[in-house]
Amino acid sequence: MATKKLGVKFDGEKARYDLLPPEALEQTVQVLTYGAVKYAPNNWLHVPEWDERYFAAAQRHMWAWKRGESVDSETGISHLAHAICCLMFMLEREPELTKKVKK
Repeated sequence: MATKKLGVKFDGEKARYDLLPPEALEQTVQVLTYGAVKYAPNNWLHVPEWDERYFAAAQRHMWAWKRGESVDSETGISHLAHAICCLMFMLEREPELTKKVKK
């Protein structure tokens, strides 16, 4: 009887994408998909004054959630997922803001 040979994969030091919570990720993708249909794919990259506007939007969704509203009335998707999207947009573009402040 032949012994089974185990494969090798050197990924011990790499990012663990398997740790992303699937339900949160799914709802966040639903928000992004809704936005792509309503506006355009990646429209968020072209919003003027994005830092203030997405900060304000994240706050609106967080405060709606804090008041007990679990889902956004327009989309039917969690306010938390909407806030996560806003924060992701801000995090993605944060280097631009850092450059702006240093000037």
